[in-house]
Amino acid sequence: MRRRLALIALPALLAGCTLEPAYHRPPLPTPAVVANSYGAVQAAPAIQSWRAFFGDPRLTAVIGQALANNRDLPVAVANVQIARSNWIIQRAQLFPAVNAQLGATFSQTPASAIQGTAASGAYNEHIYSAGLGVTNYELDLFGRVRSLSKAALEQYFASKEARDAAQISLVGQVAQAWLTLGADRSLLAVASDTVTEAKASLDLTSAMFQHGEAAQSDVDQARTLVGQAEYDVGRYSTQVAQDKDALDLLAGTSIAEDLLPTGIDDEANILGDLPTGVSSEVLQARPDVLQAEAQLKAANANIGAARAAFFPQITLTGAGGVTSVALSGLFSAGAGTWSFVPQLTQPIFDAGKNRAGLSQAKAQRDSAQASYEKAIQTAFREVADALAQRARIDQELSAQQTMTDAAADAVRLTKAEFSRGSASYLNVLTAERTLFAAQQTLATTRLLRAANLVSLYQALGGGLS
Repeated sequence: MRRRLALIALPALLAGCTLEPAYHRPPLPTPAVVANSYGAVQAAPAIQSWRAFFGDPRLTAVIGQALANNRDLPVAVANVQIARSNWIIQRAQLFPAVNAQLGATFSQTPASAIQGTAASGAYNEHIYSAGLGVTNYELDLFGRVRSLSKAALEQYFASKEARDAAQISLVGQVAQAWLTLGADRSLLAVASDTVTEAKASLDLTSAMFQHGEAAQSDVDQARTLVGQAEYDVGRYSTQVAQDKDALDLLAGTSIAEDLLPTGIDDEANILGDLPTGVSSEVLQARPDVLQAEAQLKAANANIGAARAAFFPQITLTGAGGVTSVALSGLFSAGAGTWSFVPQLTQPIFDAGKNRAGLSQAKAQRDSAQASYEKAIQTAFREVADALAQRARIDQELSAQQTMTDAAADAVRLTKAEFSRGSASYLNVLTAERTLFAAQQTLATTRLLRAANLVSLYQALGGGLS
């Protein structure tokens, strides 16, 4: 009895084992901290959801439309469903597939063809059968099927992370496009205001020239400023139209005008705040890094399946049911039938196929590990670059705001001096040109600051809800 119990329990115990190597997460191939001199390091910052990080309700509404209508995201969602189905199909091989069978056989044989029979005519035979059967169920003694199932499960996890990465990327792209549209609209407004001011200056300079109070060079300078501003109006008008088209494409629908930014003057109220230094371990939670790690785990599991190919494979085929020559007697006593066909296959010579399969699985694991380490290094660089820019962008914006304010004061003071006759109109034109350039640079710097925060938000893994 003990021997029988041991024989029965042995396959069950072996079925719980696999030959895959124990998985250990590779050490970080980067410094322990991504930081700069701008601020203190935060060990584990809580990344806000995009609804909380993007404070402007117009922008959050546009992002919501993009998540609902963008054509790229459904591809990632479908890939998740494909990977999940592949896992379920592979996992099903861990269990025997039981099939019901119901059949009938009708045959006719000439009586003369039956040996030892001299009768004429034909012999008719009707056989009815019903039963349940299991075909080619592999007894997973060495974990081959289990390893393949685990590999499929990890690929499913990888597809889910890829879907999350696609959503975070889409949120960032929409935010960048929305902010770029706002910046170009600010630049267009600056150029339009400059055209108005420059034309007024040109009219005044032309009138002064007619009365001998200004030189031809003053008129030419005023006309040059008008031409430059009008050129910029045309250029920025084209950029605004292209920005709108790009935003509509990302959103998958035409965005209503009331959801579009009027400018980028209030970028500080559009975006939330983020840490100025983070631990490198935070990068391991990025969806693309988790995707690479899941693929590494899948490759590690495939090694177990490749190793199991060297060992015997046992398959079981069995059936049980009833058979009768009359349909009415199909389920009567004595009609039962059964069959049991175990089969063991031991590789002896395969011309190096199994050895090459194991070598291939190990190489794929090494390739997946390199990809995982590269994903972390890429994440590290993206965060480091964003932090490096952020460390100075606020100072640059503050300095540019001071320069713009000073340029505006210079225009006001120069005009006052000109009205008193203590400055030439060329000084006024020069001050206006300086103000025009300063306002353009200020709008561009505001966009850079906002874009930097969006890039850092993406680099840190973003938020999905």
